[in-house]
Amino acid sequence: MAKEIQDTLALTLGMLTLRIWLGIRALQSGIEKFAGSGTTASAVNIDGAPNEYGLTQSSSVKEYAFSNYQGVPEAMAASFQGEPLIPDFALSLYNWILGPALLILGLTLLIGIATRYTLFAMGLLYTSLTFGLILLGQDAGIAWLGTHILLIVAALALAKHNRFEVLKKW
Repeated sequence: MAKEIQDTLALTLGMLTLRIWLGIRALQSGIEKFAGSGTTASAVNIDGAPNEYGLTQSSSVKEYAFSNYQGVPEAMAASFQGEPLIPDFALSLYNWILGPALLILGLTLLIGIATRYTLFAMGLLYTSLTFGLILLGQDAGIAWLGTHILLIVAALALAKHNRFEVLKKW
């Protein structure tokens, strides 16, 4: 009896770990779609005081803003422009929806809302990303996304041990 409880606890914690990892991965990927860089300029100090010559130093700063949103990176979007399997309207739609989809899927997985459906949708999203990388011949990215798919499959296999969720029915 104690062995069964330990096994069930281990599977429950394994599922929770996968949910947290996959949720944070998707959430952070979605947030990064809003990242950009800015520059700051400050006076150069000489002997601890601002210089009198007007010398400044610039540094690059990472910042997040809605105005920085780019679902598909510009370099990648340019590569897709000549690809007949991805029409321009589909690329525009995908560019618009990718970031919000990652944010929503990451949040719902972390909270535990409809975990099975969320995992399935996340698997479909990563499969769509894989399709694009196949067209571009990005083998390392394809393998990386394949690992994500395997983690999603593992989480789906452990879904019956998911004890910490909001909507258990799905």
